[in-house]
Amino acid sequence: MLAMPIGTPACPDAGRQRRLAAQLTDVIAGAATMRVSLDDRKQTWPHLHAVVKDEAGKTMDLGRTTARVAGRWILRAWPEAVSTRPHTFRLADATLTRSDLTAAVRGR
Repeated sequence: MLAMPIGTPACPDAGRQRRLAAQLTDVIAGAATMRVSLDDRKQTWPHLHAVVKDEAGKTMDLGRTTARVAGRWILRAWPEAVSTRPHTFRLADATLTRSDLTAAVRGR
């Protein structure tokens, strides 16, 4: 493998988010969205927290390791995303949106 210059992302092409969505679909069968934040209410310090939902909006049970690894992959694919805000990754179209803005638009 060739070395990358400093500051160059390992996957510089724009399709990395789509590849990530495909990989997560393979790893987490039936997943439609994944909400990632550093606000795990069970912890007293900032800690990666991920919630996976299916097409019906039902929360899926996921192992702690799988959830954290998938969450880290998402945060690394979008380094410009502010990690202090919750984000939702839609696997169908490989888009990442801030979850708090989505709730505000829906009137919550």
